[in-house]
Amino acid sequence: MAELFSISGLFTLGMLVLLQAVLGFDNLLYISIESQRVAEDQQSKVRKIGIGLAVILRIVLLFVVVRLIALLEEPFIEFHNGYIDAAISGHSLIVLFGGAFILWTALKEIYHLLAEPELGHSEDSAKASFGKTIGLIVMMNLVFSFDSILSAMALTKSFAIMATAIVISGAMMIFLADRVADFLKKNRMYEVLGLFVLFIVGVMLVSEGGHLAHVALFGHEVHAMAKSTFYFVLAILIVVDVVQGKYQKTLLARQEAAKANLPKKVQA
Repeated sequence: MAELFSISGLFTLGMLVLLQAVLGFDNLLYISIESQRVAEDQQSKVRKIGIGLAVILRIVLLFVVVRLIALLEEPFIEFHNGYIDAAISGHSLIVLFGGAFILWTALKEIYHLLAEPELGHSEDSAKASFGKTIGLIVMMNLVFSFDSILSAMALTKSFAIMATAIVISGAMMIFLADRVADFLKKNRMYEVLGLFVLFIVGVMLVSEGGHLAHVALFGHEVHAMAKSTFYFVLAILIVVDVVQGKYQKTLLARQEAAKANLPKKVQA
């Protein structure tokens, strides 16, 4: 425990908190979107309880991973048929499942955007089960936590430092979750952007799971999408969305100005 309060320990803790913040952006986005499925007066409560439970379970998961990392990384299913080759481990299976689930969630919500008159969520989805939504938030938080836990283990072997970083990052997520959700509500156009970012997160996790499982399709090995690629695509999406929004406002302003000048031209 003393190493936590040493200069090197505090520096490592700061690095881990920063790492958790960077890796946790996609998780925070998922929580903000998923929490909108319950009644509006319960959304903030769902986010706080979901993140709180996830932090506790993440510490338990850290304890388990530290002791069973070799078992989680050891393949338990292998198959090689010339078309698909794979060596599936517990770690790769969890990441693959999480990525597939996020892809399904993003595609389902994008479908709702097109099918429902109100952006994003129908009446039925707004009244989704309180417990079910918390369960989904906790489950996906654990899926997202694998990357951050394994990255943390690469920086330090101290359980106290890693657990403290998890608690601090959890508190930051609780603080930011309401603000992200409120921003999406006030700027519904960005909800579309958020869903497509979530879709890319799903693709990234599936590719990472395939890489961890050493999947090869017709002899071509699956490689994990680099985090730098993810953030580059994210930046491009945001820039395109902002430019398009400003362009639409400019077009509307020009149309309004044209309508205002039309009677004057007719009178002349």
